[in-house]
Amino acid sequence: MFAEVSFPISSYQTFSYKVPEHLTSQITVGIRVKVPLGNRKVNGIVVGISNSSSFKGKIREIHDLIDDQQVLNDNLWSLIKWLSKYYNSPLGLAAKAVLPSNLSTKYKPKVEVLVKALAVKDFNDSLGRAQKTVYDHLKSFDDSLPVKALSDFCSNPKDICNKLAEKGLVSLLDRPIIPDLSEFAFNTKNKKIVLTQEQNVALDKMVSCMDENKFNPILLHGVTGSGKTEIYIEAARHAIKINKTVIMLLPEISLTPQIAGRFRSAFGNDVALWHSKLSQGARAWTWKEICGGKFKVVIGARSAIFAPLKNVGLIVVDEEQESSYKQESPNPRYHARDVALMRGKLDNASVVLASATPSMESYYNYLNGKYEYIHLKERFGSAKYPKVHVVDMIKESEETELYGNIFSRLLLEKIEDRLSKKEQVILFHNRRGFAPILRCEDCGEITMCPHCNIALTYHKSGKYLQCHFCNHTKKSIPSKCSSCQSYNLNLSGTGTQKVEDELSNKFPDSIVKRLDADSVRSGINLTKTLQEFYDKKIDILIGTQMIAKGLDFANTTLVGIINGDTGLFLPDFRSGEKVFQLIYQAAGRSGRGEIPGEVVIQTYSPENPVIKCATELNVEKYYNICLEERKALLYPPFSWLVKVEIRGKNITELEKSINNIKNRMIDPPKGISILGPALCYREKLRDYYRMQLILKSNKELDINGTTLHKYYKSIMSKQFDSEVTSKQRLIIDINPVSLL
Repeated sequence: MFAEVSFPISSYQTFSYKVPEHLTSQITVGIRVKVPLGNRKVNGIVVGISNSSSFKGKIREIHDLIDDQQVLNDNLWSLIKWLSKYYNSPLGLAAKAVLPSNLSTKYKPKVEVLVKALAVKDFNDSLGRAQKTVYDHLKSFDDSLPVKALSDFCSNPKDICNKLAEKGLVSLLDRPIIPDLSEFAFNTKNKKIVLTQEQNVALDKMVSCMDENKFNPILLHGVTGSGKTEIYIEAARHAIKINKTVIMLLPEISLTPQIAGRFRSAFGNDVALWHSKLSQGARAWTWKEICGGKFKVVIGARSAIFAPLKNVGLIVVDEEQESSYKQESPNPRYHARDVALMRGKLDNASVVLASATPSMESYYNYLNGKYEYIHLKERFGSAKYPKVHVVDMIKESEETELYGNIFSRLLLEKIEDRLSKKEQVILFHNRRGFAPILRCEDCGEITMCPHCNIALTYHKSGKYLQCHFCNHTKKSIPSKCSSCQSYNLNLSGTGTQKVEDELSNKFPDSIVKRLDADSVRSGINLTKTLQEFYDKKIDILIGTQMIAKGLDFANTTLVGIINGDTGLFLPDFRSGEKVFQLIYQAAGRSGRGEIPGEVVIQTYSPENPVIKCATELNVEKYYNICLEERKALLYPPFSWLVKVEIRGKNITELEKSINNIKNRMIDPPKGISILGPALCYREKLRDYYRMQLILKSNKELDINGTTLHKYYKSIMSKQFDSEVTSKQRLIIDINPVSLL
């Protein structure tokens, strides 16, 4: 018996191995194995089984199995094959995305040794002083104690307890150390919710699909605060009742604690959390328990879509519009929303794409009848839409004769008013650090990252300059310009650290906290900060986009958007859509309880259609404008895209390679156009220059994108590799979320 094995490498080649007799009954397609490759033993996945092999050389044997139980069912294996084919990724890499190589069902958690005093009569043996002290202490407890907790009584408690056990005075027990995942979830009470008529209609559609065991994609378009989470919980409750499992996807780790708290309060220990902030031990234990069927609900970021749950009945993609659902690196560069739809199709599950600001693709699919559409138009309970104020910062500067102010007069007045009423404030600014630019005022030179064509950002906390792409750090701030030697250097622009500084100075009696990638280094810190805000121990929370959506704090009655224009003028077809969604979502954090809320949006472009529609909280108006623009330019959702990007350290060789590829793209099929080649907007990152070609296919002529896929694959297999040198890197991105 022979097995074809694929490895998690960028090669489409498979390797033949002999199956040893003792593993014959356990080897199946999709199982992970440890095999010899060269002088190493490496992990691979079995992709085929046969009774003979066409390989004429020496065939080596499979060494061992990675898992001690079957992880993949037929549907997950089909998902891996689809992932490989659709995103043009080697099968081994696609399998690695689903089955991370550092996880195994053979994982055994660390253990701690417990000790308990035994009731012993007529003990005549003498005890040393340390033994007697420990034994007397243990006798005062009815339960077992960790051996390490006795270190205050002796220098080596393990030896002392072993000697006491030999004398029959204590019993010792090894107990596995199970990771405490409660630290990643809010402490919330399970509250009984009475659903509105709108919510019940949405719930009934999800439930009926689960009962019929039918794949049904639903776009749940609910305004901010409309109670979408309550629907998820009730739908999950029904799924568990009929012996099905649930996957809940979230775009940001920051959303996990609150949602996890709500679900754990409803379903207890049936809920697993899955995201990158978990420790390796917690990930390994959680994954093993998921494989074993312990958990009924998995909540996490994009990779949670691959959770090896059996009998999946409900998949929810919350905030489905978010670009963080797209895996940018490494291969496969999948979009979790699309993978969720495919997994739902394979598992006959109900797939809910939910958002207050749906992606253009999902909105377009609803208009074209591909998705069932549910619209929640009203906020839940007594909550009302917030009142929105728009501040023209140019006019503000002219009136006050103060230029570069972070806060408008109106925003400061509103903050002061809310603080006086013991209400809470969220300030949103989508730029971290203290100041994004260090500029010479004499020659205009900007301090740049030596590895990227990006300005270094100054961080006041720690006093260093850092590139936010490659993390290159300058520990000392230059005292003079490297170009003209002038000492007239100035920090310009505003980051969240500067907002925090100025706010603390203006409101010294208030508790101000910042939540961004710099302040939150672990999931525990993140949960702690959000829990403190939830418990009203923080007055003002400042943050980047991680706090702009999904969070629900009833006492937050004011949201301030420091600069609504951030990202608006980037040369990307999605820039306006992203800005609209961020402003709308951030505004939606205000007034979610009984107290009416307000929003102050500061902008330098109040007449821009994106800003106007966002400040009016008018989704339909903006989406109609955006769809008209996209249709005229033939960008998604009216077309399929493939981005062909080449990276290299020599710009001349890079231009030559990409021009050679372009020259070979002759006579594309009808409906396919080619843009470029051109330098990417961020033309140099991590010492590599970047150039791209965009292949665009009209959906009216290429309904499923099949023509585009066949075209780029035929060119790639025959021509691309010969044009890209060994010092360059070729990246094929299917349906990219950004062209930057």
